[in-house]
Amino acid sequence: MRRAITGVLIGIVGLIAGIFLGANSSWMPEPVRSALIEPIAGENSVVTEQAADLIESRYFREPDLARLDDASIRGMVEELRERYRDRFTHYFDPKQAAAFDEVLSGTFSGVGMTVGDLRAEGLSVGLVFRGSPADRAGLEPGDVIVSVDGEAIGGDPVDSVVSRIKGPEGTEVELGIRIQGRGRKKDFTLSREEIRVPVAAGRVVSRDDLELGHIRFSSFSEGSGFALRRALRRVVDEGADGIVLDLRGNGGGLLPEAIIATSNFVVRDELVVETRSRTEGEMQYRTVGGRLDLPPVVVLMDRSTASAAEILAAALRFYLDAPLVGIRSFGKGLFQQVIPLTNGGSLDLSVGEFVTASGQSLAGGGLDPDVVVRDSRAEGSDRQLQRAFGVLAGRIEQ
Repeated sequence: MRRAITGVLIGIVGLIAGIFLGANSSWMPEPVRSALIEPIAGENSVVTEQAADLIESRYFREPDLARLDDASIRGMVEELRERYRDRFTHYFDPKQAAAFDEVLSGTFSGVGMTVGDLRAEGLSVGLVFRGSPADRAGLEPGDVIVSVDGEAIGGDPVDSVVSRIKGPEGTEVELGIRIQGRGRKKDFTLSREEIRVPVAAGRVVSRDDLELGHIRFSSFSEGSGFALRRALRRVVDEGADGIVLDLRGNGGGLLPEAIIATSNFVVRDELVVETRSRTEGEMQYRTVGGRLDLPPVVVLMDRSTASAAEILAAALRFYLDAPLVGIRSFGKGLFQQVIPLTNGGSLDLSVGEFVTASGQSLAGGGLDPDVVVRDSRAEGSDRQLQRAFGVLAGRIEQ
């Protein structure tokens, strides 16, 4: 689904292209030219066209038009990001667009982890998929990647880091890691493999004469709503008296999958989210039916819980009174359309904002937890999950 409303946390910070900010429309893919150049009228558009034509015809070396395409688009995207404080509009060049499609399809070639917060020194590890190269190396959520193949990544765009970690199956990548963001860097050499993202994985644990389900839901890629449904049924069939829905590290994905996921919990035709857009107006997305008969639910979230994951969490709190446990979520309140370009790349363009069923905009602030629990996995235990189990046990006994 190339043209899709997404909530993907993969970021791109474009390069400022100077005089190419306006761009020569003859160099640009048609969708970008139509969206960003042709509506501009007056003297400025004439000047930028003139400057670009002069560069193409008179510059002392022959310009690489494909690179100028990229620079032009990245420059315009950077202007939008800075002017409107929009962290989520991106330009994907052809290679990055292919990697983006892999993420949405649920498979990719890499080391088996997601990334979380962008920090000054590097990029934090989000989820680590069980049995993956990253898992076998002992990497854990909260570790911080500070170098890739010996080169420091502090300040680099997220997309650039991710594309350097990914690569052909069977090749190796060296990651410099600060364990839980502290101490000296340790180098890990990982062999890339084809990774099939385990979208929803469930288990049942016994605690104080209760059977508690734990479902880790990692992304909203194609088919994830039904994968969650299967996991829910599995833990219920195994006798779960309640369920912790773990959305930590879930950066979102496809909005239709968020609607399907919510429909597993909420009766038909209830408002899940409203979108508001200058160009597309207002739209409401409602549950589609098929609610399961489920025991009490508690939602676990962290700073990497974003976009579609926040929509699901907000709906469960609103309709089921499900407590949110953990720390404040990311706050991805804008939604994007991925628009294919004729050069093989795509424009991931912010076109509107999300408003939850309760009327809350997710832009910037995120969801505040009902029970605040800081992550303590650096201490060797998952205190957030244990507290979520405790909250769930209390709801079961009410």
